Amino acid sequence: MASLRRLLRIGALAGSLLLCLIPHLVWRLFRRRSPWPQRFLALAARSVGAKVRIDGKPHHGDMILLANHISWIDILALGGATGAAFVSHDGVARWPVIGWLAAQNNTLFVSRERRGALSGQLDALRAAMLGHQPVALFPEGTTSDGSGLLPFKPSLLAVLFPPPRTVMIQPVHIDYGAATAQIAWHGDEGAGANAMAVLGRKGSLPLTLHFLEPFDPATCPDRKVMAAMARDRIAQSITVHQHPSASPLPPV
Repeated sequence: MASLRRLLRIGALAGSLLLCLIPHLVWRLFRRRSPWPQRFLALAARSVGAKVRIDGKPHHGDMILLANHISWIDILALGGATGAAFVSHDGVARWPVIGWLAAQNNTLFVSRERRGALSGQLDALRAAMLGHQPVALFPEGTTSDGSGLLPFKPSLLAVLFPPPRTVMIQPVHIDYGAATAQIAWHGDEGAGANAMAVLGRKGSLPLTLHFLEPFDPATCPDRKVMAAMARDRIAQSITVHQHPSASPLPPV
C-alpha cells in the first residue's frame, strides 16, 4: 500500500505541475508577475498529503519571514500560503527539475562554502526585496528534528541595515504536531529516502503555520538581536504547542 500511495501522490504532484506550468509560462511571456508558482506550491502541499492550517495573521506588507525548518514540505506549505520567495543553498539550483522550479519562484541561491560571497548575496537579497515579494529565510541553515531549535545564523539579516524600504519581520512556527518525528528530515538521511517515506505515509498530514507577531527591525540594534528576537518567539510557540498546559505566550 505504501508503494501505491507514493504513486498516487507523485501523480498528483505531476498533475499540479501540468495545471500550473502553462499559465505560468504565459504570464512570463507577457512579463507579468506570475501567481502560478504560489498556486503550484499550495497544490503540491496538498498532493503530498499536507492539510495546511493558518494560525495567526500573515503580515500583508513588505516582510521577511523567519521560520524553523523541519522538512522539504515546509517550502510547499509556507510558499503556498504566502507566495514568498525562498533563500536556499546553491546546490539546489543544480537539482534536476527542482532547481528549475525553485528558480521560477525567484529563489535566491546562496553559497555556503565561498568565502567573500556574503556581500554579493546581500545585494541579491536586497534586490529581491525591491520586488515586493515576501522573502522567507530558514535561519537555522538546515533542517532539525523539530523538537527544538538550532542556533539562528544572522548573517543575511544584515540586509536590513538599512532595509531597502519599510519592511517587517514575521517569525513563523511550522508545526507538524504529533507527526514531527516521522516527517523531520535531519541527520544522515538522504533526500530520496525521506521523500519516499513521506510520500508513502498513511493518512493525511496536519500542518499548522503559526504566524507570530511581526516586529520592526528598526527596533533592533543589530542583526544578532534581530535573530534572537525571532528565535525566542518561535521557541516560545514550540513550547506552548508541544506542552499545551504551559503558560500562554506573553503579549508583545
